[in-house]
Amino acid sequence: MDRQRSRCRPSVRARALNLALVLVGLSVLPGCSTPSRLRARDRYSTGVVYVLPGIEGKSIFNRNVALGLDRGGVQSAIEVYDWTTGIPGAFLANLTFYERNQRQAARLARRITTRLRRDPQCAVHLIGHSAGGGVVVMTLESLPSDVKVDSAILLAPALSPDYDLSRALRHTRHGVYNMYSPLDVGFLGVGTTVFGSVDRDRGPSAGVVGFEKPEHLSPEDQRLYEELLRQVKWTPRMREYGANGTHTGWASKEFASSYLAPIIISDISGRALPSRYFE
Repeated sequence: MDRQRSRCRPSVRARALNLALVLVGLSVLPGCSTPSRLRARDRYSTGVVYVLPGIEGKSIFNRNVALGLDRGGVQSAIEVYDWTTGIPGAFLANLTFYERNQRQAARLARRITTRLRRDPQCAVHLIGHSAGGGVVVMTLESLPSDVKVDSAILLAPALSPDYDLSRALRHTRHGVYNMYSPLDVGFLGVGTTVFGSVDRDRGPSAGVVGFEKPEHLSPEDQRLYEELLRQVKWTPRMREYGANGTHTGWASKEFASSYLAPIIISDISGRALPSRYFE
């Protein structure tokens, strides 16, 4: 048994090292800001979409999501809310500083609350990629009891599968969408097993295996899961919409345009989603 463990250790270390190298690669990507036209004053009359990046902070990935939503017909203002430290290469700090991440989530929750108190009809949507998905859930949990956003979309969230989403679900009108892929074993399989997830659990995250109902849920909270948690598992067919099943594939411009934008537009307009969302 000990020999078997020793054979496994180099493999885990190698995978962790590969992951670290990928993260270093992400650190040299240009910190891309979204065009100011996406935050034009007249767009706020329709609503606002907050896009939360992963541990890399502002990058081409969240810029692609913002531009894809715009291309897909979302007329609301689109803001990238960078909750990270902003320190180059501080990936593990961004992932593991639980209390700081909670403060950043509470800060965004206050911004959302102020906006909705001023304009209760404003449509508010949240999109979080990777660790940003965890901060989206924290943001929902930080909202006052009477404040709800329209929906939240989690792209490969770095949260534990049995994380209790009931508090977050209560703060949405149309629910939480979880986009997960069994192919995402590098970042959300090995990565969160070695380094931990946003909620400080170790093991494969909900972005690779999906969420499961915690055993302790009350009947009311079970209904919340059934009615408001919408899990979307990646299949090869989703390549048609621009998602290739990898960790960063969810953050493609094409996927944001063809798949994410209709979710937001349907929430605002009240139109039914295309049939592909229920297959």
